[in-house]
Amino acid sequence: MHRAEQWRALATAMGWDLPRFASESHGVRSGRRIVIHTGAGHPVRRWPIERYHALAARLRAEGWEPSLVDDTVSDLDTLVDVLSTADRFIGNDSGPGHLAALLDVPTFTIFGPQRPELFAPQHPDAAWIEGAPCEYKPCFDACRFAQPDCLLSLSVDSVWSRVQAWLARQPRT
Repeated sequence: MHRAEQWRALATAMGWDLPRFASESHGVRSGRRIVIHTGAGHPVRRWPIERYHALAARLRAEGWEPSLVDDTVSDLDTLVDVLSTADRFIGNDSGPGHLAALLDVPTFTIFGPQRPELFAPQHPDAAWIEGAPCEYKPCFDACRFAQPDCLLSLSVDSVWSRVQAWLARQPRT
């Protein structure tokens, strides 16, 4: 069972009313804007920033409008406003991807130590790429190695190939 379903069931059992974000955009969508969130709650889930810059350059060359956002946007209202103007979302395994999915923005997630089948944003057009296998996966945020080799195994070329396939599945609005 996906973690989101587990948390939803627990909240319901406790009698909590879960907030629902409006699916209509708060902002204007151009059809080509991709918000790229480079942060994550833990370093082992952060794909290197220079690779995100290279990915953004490739998107720009293909006519997309990438906008890089990092963890300095920590206010939830501001983050929702930024995400609500996006036509697509690309990011690490982190909370903003789930917010984007709640705002009906198709998501592409770069996974390292986590398992996508448990933690991928729940959107019908969600896609992801998963790093190299590791015998300890999922290690969550307690990587046994000096660096998250699973995540660092993902080159710009491999991510770009999967992102292109994901974008091709969805018509531009």
